[in-house]
Amino acid sequence: MKTLKKSFTVGLSSLTVFAVILSGCGGGKAQSDGAANPSASTANPSAAAGGTSNKMEGGTVRVAMSTEPDNLDPYLSAATDTNAMMDNVFDGLFEVGEAGTLTPAIAESYEVSEDGLKYTFHLRQEVKFHDGSDLTSADVHSSYAKLAGLDGKEPLSSKFSAVQSVETPDEYTVVVTLKTVDAAFLSANIAAIVPENYEQQSTKPIGAGPFKFTEYQSGQKLVLEKNEQFYDKDRAPVLDRVEFQFMPDQNSAVLALQSGNIDMVPGVSAQGAAQLGDTFNLVTGPQNMVQLMALNNTVAPLDNEKVRQAINYTIDKDVIIQTVAEGQGTKLGSNMSPAMAMFYQEGLENYYTPDLEKAKKLLSEAGYAQGFDLAITVPSNYQMHVDTAQVIAEQLKPIGIQVSIKQIEWSSWLENVYGNGEYEATIIGLTGKIDPNEVLGRYESTYKKNFYHYKNNAYDALLKQARTEMNEEKRSKLYKEAQKMLTEQAVAVYIMDPSRTTAMAGNLEGFKIYPVQKFDFAEMYYTQK
Repeated sequence: MKTLKKSFTVGLSSLTVFAVILSGCGGGKAQSDGAANPSASTANPSAAAGGTSNKMEGGTVRVAMSTEPDNLDPYLSAATDTNAMMDNVFDGLFEVGEAGTLTPAIAESYEVSEDGLKYTFHLRQEVKFHDGSDLTSADVHSSYAKLAGLDGKEPLSSKFSAVQSVETPDEYTVVVTLKTVDAAFLSANIAAIVPENYEQQSTKPIGAGPFKFTEYQSGQKLVLEKNEQFYDKDRAPVLDRVEFQFMPDQNSAVLALQSGNIDMVPGVSAQGAAQLGDTFNLVTGPQNMVQLMALNNTVAPLDNEKVRQAINYTIDKDVIIQTVAEGQGTKLGSNMSPAMAMFYQEGLENYYTPDLEKAKKLLSEAGYAQGFDLAITVPSNYQMHVDTAQVIAEQLKPIGIQVSIKQIEWSSWLENVYGNGEYEATIIGLTGKIDPNEVLGRYESTYKKNFYHYKNNAYDALLKQARTEMNEEKRSKLYKEAQKMLTEQAVAVYIMDPSRTTAMAGNLEGFKIYPVQKFDFAEMYYTQK
């Protein structure tokens, strides 16, 4: 038997977490040569050492969020910020730990058959949903049937595409049988388990997580309250309430933190951090994110590989990191952060060194010696992406590419760009995952949200082989080949993994950085001032 007492490393062992107080000059910067800064310092030794002698019970954390939820249903949401907020409401069979390992949640143990096709999960018996009903194998069956499309409807998650059947021998045992060996399947089991036959998740979500949904007012706030019946006493929250207030303008959010009207602001710039000074608690670290300029591979002239390569040879990522991220970013060359150390292909970050003459030559060979017009669409509420677009617009001028920047609302970006693929170029940040298939599978021709419109049979075959390869060394080699293929064909411009700083009230402690976008409020608490 394999049990969850054993940790499952998924290639994120190099994810270095910092807990630093930023100085006026924005210290704690990551290197821009493709390697995260391995050192860290702290100006709060007691918090760093886990000291909790002054821990207070209860309290409300008011969090400034730049975007609103796109959908409260965990199976229908595509926005990372939504998932970060609602992750507190839902639990899966496993949870993601700080080091990118799978830790026990609703499942207390599991077994895998010798052929790797059958997974047997044994559930905790004391888990209840927020409505007071017991969580049993029937709920897992119903949840997985939706995700895998076993209910006769369209599958809701590609991560469950290998699932052939789900059986429930008893109330607390679930047996999942796969069609083929799937090396990525274990990590898929962090998916939310929701009540069977409950159809109001989009308006009144119910889960089994440490906090329960209370209220959502569009344009104003999303409110969660402590789940008094949470099954895991070691993870039981101390806070009474979390209130997400929607504030698209970061400057306003920082001012609200300074005035005491907000307690936490995720994603503060170095300038904002310096403005706050040392009376606030600031935590910074790598995100396992890929900021990129996606290129629509089916729209002329971006359907020409030489044009895409010319763009890559023109853009200076180091300048973007120094100006937009104020030095706090790790240069990338593929759709993967070095945080995923086991699978990351080193060296690709320097594959395209700025070379205007080479770029002009490639454009000429492609038939665009005089350049062309290019529209870059960016979500207006993400200032970093807007600023990046402005820098890129200037950098592309010398080779004759005239850029127009189109700023649209986040909801429109999700629908038109991400959902429908209606754009020429766009700048966005893709958050990290704990399995490389989730990161690189975004480029498979069969992936419904492949908004790059990249289609390559050789790439598809490579990903298929990697997903069924259980030997980690061989699997790593295949994913490295896939990264190289994307880079050589210039499917996108891979820019950086920007460091993220979260600013909090000086007496708010317990914030942790994970290799996925996650706000773990069950771990947070106030201390006496």
